[in-house]
Amino acid sequence: MKLLDYQAKWQDLEASTNPFAIMTMAHLTTMSTQGKPKMRQQGKWDLVRRLLEKGYHQEDIRKLFRVVDWMMTLPFELQQSFEERLNRYQQERQMPLLSHMEVRGMQRGAVQTAHEWLLEVLTTRFEVVPPEVIEAINQIEDVSILKQLLREAIAISSMAEFQQLLSQSQADA
Repeated sequence: MKLLDYQAKWQDLEASTNPFAIMTMAHLTTMSTQGKPKMRQQGKWDLVRRLLEKGYHQEDIRKLFRVVDWMMTLPFELQQSFEERLNRYQQERQMPLLSHMEVRGMQRGAVQTAHEWLLEVLTTRFEVVPPEVIEAINQIEDVSILKQLLREAIAISSMAEFQQLLSQSQADA
């Protein structure tokens, strides 16, 4: 029997308390949403919410969540939106899926990824990124500021203009 055969048995998967049902649904949803990131985000949300509401033990939820999160990757912005929605859901129901340490780790990862993307765009656009710019960027811990700088870096006309913008964003922070 192939996992794809379970597509016709979706309702049975939803009713099941077997953790492999969640994994099968994650696989099927991942396959059916290739190239459709918004649909994948919604499918991932539906599965994670179901996972939280099934009554599994907390540690089992964490393990299953990690696999679903790994299987159902989303573009950066959609993943951030997904995580914000998940955080709100957990706060409303006072049922943390992730420990504070895991959340901080994810936030650090998001900041590191934003640093890398910003530096990649600057390197692609201007070839050389001065060390003081790299250092200043790496000091920024606010993902929203890094996202705004990334947007600006895509269209800005010179490294000097970007450095002015960077200085301004540091002064504002």
